[in-house]
Amino acid sequence: MQGIKNIIFDLGGVILNIDYQKTNEAFVKLGAVNFHELYSQFKGSSLFNDLETGHVTNDEFLAAMHKQLPENVTDEQIIAAWNAMLLDFPLQRLQLLQQLRQQYNLYLLSNTNAIHLDHFNKILMDTRGIPSLAEFFDKAYYSHLMGYRKPGTEIYQVVLDENGLKAGETVFIDDTLPNIEAAKKVGIHTIHLVPPKTILDIFKPLAV
Repeated sequence: MQGIKNIIFDLGGVILNIDYQKTNEAFVKLGAVNFHELYSQFKGSSLFNDLETGHVTNDEFLAAMHKQLPENVTDEQIIAAWNAMLLDFPLQRLQLLQQLRQQYNLYLLSNTNAIHLDHFNKILMDTRGIPSLAEFFDKAYYSHLMGYRKPGTEIYQVVLDENGLKAGETVFIDDTLPNIEAAKKVGIHTIHLVPPKTILDIFKPLAV
């Protein structure tokens, strides 16, 4: 971390525990026989990509999902299945962020969507009494509000430019290799977080 002033964190799999299989299982239970083909972590259909870049509204997403499901499935059931992948925020990771913020500028950069944003902030409020992830960062960036998503290099450049950050003084932490490679292209230092390692392992001297 020598010479590093800024840390950009991914969210899912880095700060928030996620399990994509739970969403797959939830949609299969609702009757979506091909959901695994429609969506996976690394190869989403255009529907999910468009949702994560803000080009599809929540209502349009729900309408598209209804076409894949039996007629009696409700919007609420679809939203619950879509949110099933979002698990919990381990307390030690949040405490680590608070400590790191005393020494570094911290930013969040997540591929996400409006439905998930509402839900993971609700998880944070319900379990930790904190209303928003914005409490832990100088600024939080979400793909659906930016119009870009990782691994497109534009999204990293926006974070650098808007905050006047130098790429050589910045490190990006993500659990997905294509996102890491893209950050390298714009000159950002990177840490590829490979399970079972967590951010607590990276910053062991500071871990609570």
